Amino acid sequence: MNIHIIYETSVKGNGVYTSFIEHIDLMKSKNDVGIIINEEKGHGDILHSHTYGPYYFWKGIKYKHRRVLTVHVIPDSIKGSLPMWKLMLPLFKLYFKHVYSYADVCIAISPHVHDTIKSLGSKTNIINIYNPISIEKWQRTDEMRQQGRALLGLKDDVFVVLGVGQLQARKGVEDFIDISEQIPEAQFVWVGGRPFKTITEGIARIDNRIQHAKSNIHFTGMLDLEKMPLVYAAADVMLFPSYQENCPLAPIEAACSGIPVIFRDLPEYVSLYENPYLKATTTQNFIEMTKRLMTSPAEYQAGLNISKQLITQFDKNIVRQKLLNVYTELCQKNHPSYIS
Repeated sequence: MNIHIIYETSVKGNGVYTSFIEHIDLMKSKNDVGIIINEEKGHGDILHSHTYGPYYFWKGIKYKHRRVLTVHVIPDSIKGSLPMWKLMLPLFKLYFKHVYSYADVCIAISPHVHDTIKSLGSKTNIINIYNPISIEKWQRTDEMRQQGRALLGLKDDVFVVLGVGQLQARKGVEDFIDISEQIPEAQFVWVGGRPFKTITEGIARIDNRIQHAKSNIHFTGMLDLEKMPLVYAAADVMLFPSYQENCPLAPIEAACSGIPVIFRDLPEYVSLYENPYLKATTTQNFIEMTKRLMTSPAEYQAGLNISKQLITQFDKNIVRQKLLNVYTELCQKNHPSYIS
């Protein structure tokens, strides 16, 4: 069985690209399937796309009844991400309904995504499968911590608070700046840029906040995915103040690295996470919880234990088998002579 996996943009500084790379690595981890990537020569038994543009529709013509789409983006994802999103939202809903219906199977990465696909009236089979995490890839070592701090220009004895995400309102970067102003004794680092450049909400406003931010916060811009394990290893805690997410990878990667993670208290997470997680409702909550993690060894250890439990539901082997089941069923249904 050959799986044709596609990602059709040059944008690399986001979670969708990370998921695409993780998917390829996951399927290549055993020798039971063949993998074709983007425009490589060959023809697969299944098309599996992580994006939803012209290439997805064009390439999918040859894969009728054998098209799989991992749904990373829903109409609500444009809120606080794109300029004039309120005017564009109805058009996005119509477009995404078509995108989802074009696939024979939509992989919903969270219960909220599942409900959204269904509510749009898309005619497709929906299967819930979480984004996989290769835990060993992100686990820190003392050497990684030293390299990460050197990479970011951080002193060994400073408490480091990490934020990861695009520089847009939806990701809560302005709240991250507000929090940093109230905890001057810690060093704050935000990793992420604007992969979509000028098509990003609030550029002037956020750039003004960054320009006038205090000296205890540093913005790295986009970093290569290969450097992110070092970045997580350099941090002591991660804040994830995003206002809308589906199945975010960054906080789980941070949890895998062995640090506490504080999420914004979103309804989507209630149905997504099977285990408890640290959560803050307001900016003040983020400030108070961060200070407690800084000053209380017991609170910090509790945060570490929560991170260890949180990552268990994203086991890559379970995810891989679920994907294989999807592929095999589609092949058997459309190629009766196929034997897995």
